[in-house]
Amino acid sequence: MKIMSAADFAFTRAVEYGTEEQNATVKEMITAVRNEGDAAVRTYTEQFDRVKLGEFRVADAELQAAYAQVDPNFLTALRQAANNIREFHEKQKRNSWVDLQLNGSMVGQTIRPLQRVGVYVPGGKAAYPSSVLMNVIPAQVAGVPEIVMVTPPATAGKEGINPYILVAAAEAGVKEMYRIGGAQAVAALAYGTESIKPVDKIVGPGNIYVALAKRYVFGVVDIDSIAGPSEIVVLADDSANPAYIAADLLSQAEHDEMASAVLVTPSSRLAELVRIEVDKQLATLPKRDIAAQSIENNGVILIVKDIEEGIQVINRLAPEHLEIMLNSPLDYVGQIENAGAIFLGSYSAEAVGDYYAGPNHILPTNGTARFSSPLNVDDFLKKQSLIYYSKEALMTSGDAIMTLARHEGLEGHARAIEIRMKEEGNHNGE
Repeated sequence: MKIMSAADFAFTRAVEYGTEEQNATVKEMITAVRNEGDAAVRTYTEQFDRVKLGEFRVADAELQAAYAQVDPNFLTALRQAANNIREFHEKQKRNSWVDLQLNGSMVGQTIRPLQRVGVYVPGGKAAYPSSVLMNVIPAQVAGVPEIVMVTPPATAGKEGINPYILVAAAEAGVKEMYRIGGAQAVAALAYGTESIKPVDKIVGPGNIYVALAKRYVFGVVDIDSIAGPSEIVVLADDSANPAYIAADLLSQAEHDEMASAVLVTPSSRLAELVRIEVDKQLATLPKRDIAAQSIENNGVILIVKDIEEGIQVINRLAPEHLEIMLNSPLDYVGQIENAGAIFLGSYSAEAVGDYYAGPNHILPTNGTARFSSPLNVDDFLKKQSLIYYSKEALMTSGDAIMTLARHEGLEGHARAIEIRMKEEGNHNGE
């Protein structure tokens, strides 16, 4: 890993929107699916996954067979994690409300779930059952009645889906699953086909083609975000264990070659120990080729003069994951303005949040923690404003409303009030 001072570090945000060719390909695919429906989905699935699809929808028999293939210990752990995730998100629920005024007016807000949500589950370099839980459970807690999952075939040339993905979806309560992926799956969810009804929102990670497809259909449907590569920043001093830090940095580096892993510390001694430990652990990591490239390209140790400067650096980076490995880490939480998730202390490894603790692991990347939040129950709700004015309330407020309307040059708005006030003999028409 590179070691440098924070002053020499370039604070850049590389937002990936794909090449011109990739964008053109995605646009062509979405247009084809919109116009040709199932036929286009079949064509692209054969082209990219080398699978000739029969039925899109996963049958109950395949789902039952998946349960027979998974490790029982995995199923136990998955159920424990699902319970933690559900309990956490239950605390995010909101209620509708109204505010009655003495003048006869009432304002309020109704909160209703989206009716149909599509969850994209990747099937490329790895299968992530945990992401199934993180996407589906908040939607369920919000009350979404229809949740549909799409995921590509597990292996090129084979129609089957990774059994761990199927079991995770079933455990989360998904009853509608389709064996399609890529930009064609996003288009099918957004516009609908003969086999798949359109949805109101699409969530879930994917490769660059999936990300571009989600970006393209935004406005027809809502999306969660356009996620970038995974990120971790560790803020630590000499009290921290360098082996723990190195392990956590590599836990993100193994995601993909574009992932970033950063240590921020005032200690040159710790910096050197972590650098040595990263090389040591990397040598035995199963995904060392991916992790090594990530560390080479995007791994850095930043030396700061003190913890206060370190916090300033973190707030500029706005990382997806932040670990605080300091004595009394709670003392510093109030100073962290920008981070997707904050892990406190030496034993709160980022992997605890990825799988088990309960908070959502779908987090803002590419510095977007400056203005966005982890996936949550609110992402699956819509809010409607309520307004009621009695005759008396309108008579009292009418002149002020007309004044504001005419100030903006909208006479029709003013007259909509004026006609009511004249009808009631409460306005002189001037």
